[in-house]
Amino acid sequence: MSGEARTVVVTGVSTGIGLAIARVLAGHGVHVFGSVRRPGDADRVRAELGDRFTPLLFDVTDTAAIAAAVPAVAEWLGRGRLWGLVNNAGIGVGGPLIHQPLDLVRRHLEVNVIGTLATAQAFAPLLGTDRTREGAPGRIIQMSSVAGRMSAPFLGAYAASKHALEGMSGALRRELMVFGIDVILINPGSVATPIWDKAEEQDVSRYADTEYVPFLARFLTAALESGRSGLPASAVGDVVWTALSAKRPRTFYPVMRSRLLNWTIPLALPARVLDRLIANRLGIGKR
Repeated sequence: MSGEARTVVVTGVSTGIGLAIARVLAGHGVHVFGSVRRPGDADRVRAELGDRFTPLLFDVTDTAAIAAAVPAVAEWLGRGRLWGLVNNAGIGVGGPLIHQPLDLVRRHLEVNVIGTLATAQAFAPLLGTDRTREGAPGRIIQMSSVAGRMSAPFLGAYAASKHALEGMSGALRRELMVFGIDVILINPGSVATPIWDKAEEQDVSRYADTEYVPFLARFLTAALESGRSGLPASAVGDVVWTALSAKRPRTFYPVMRSRLLNWTIPLALPARVLDRLIANRLGIGKR
């Protein structure tokens, strides 16, 4: 397949990692269909990326809107197949699980898990489940997180959704082997994006009467420092390009600074040891 023939759908391209992925792929000659939720974002991204970008207007929690976007991509492809689907859209809002509103927990699951599956189901025929289409099967890239393997305090809803995403993706990868469609996870750590500006403005007043106030404040301060000194979002875009283009891709790609300290060692430590390290850093303990 020539560079000109490669077409990828990326969800959540208005800012941050999604926009960086769209930039990197367009820079490699890929035509990107990118989902946004507002027409203004569509115009802005199209103005930046030019004729290698086509906006799709949908929210991943709106299955009807996702389905309505598929025909435009199908028309562009003709009888061909999508080179890839990058499920990037997601949310993450912090708070202690024992007090976090259940509708907010459900929202994480609806966006990060159900929305991802809904998008994969809608575009699966273009990736290769429709055997009448021509060309090699495409790949599905799932944007997970370090939180997909390790659960930090005060990010329980987010971690739950990313753990679920990883479990679902493993099953999906094995099921789609019959069509030759691969499913690959990306596990970013801290990435410097505008999301940290939003995090700083996050209203945690609903937890003001709980014992978690000082610990939550320390956690948010540490998260902001880590996030703003994280990798540029383009680094994730580069790894997505690798996952799409590698002849023999891995099943997952961690993307972070100091991978040994932030991925390899924590995953190898006994859970109780990791518990104590995190508790000591945040001052959490029996009172």
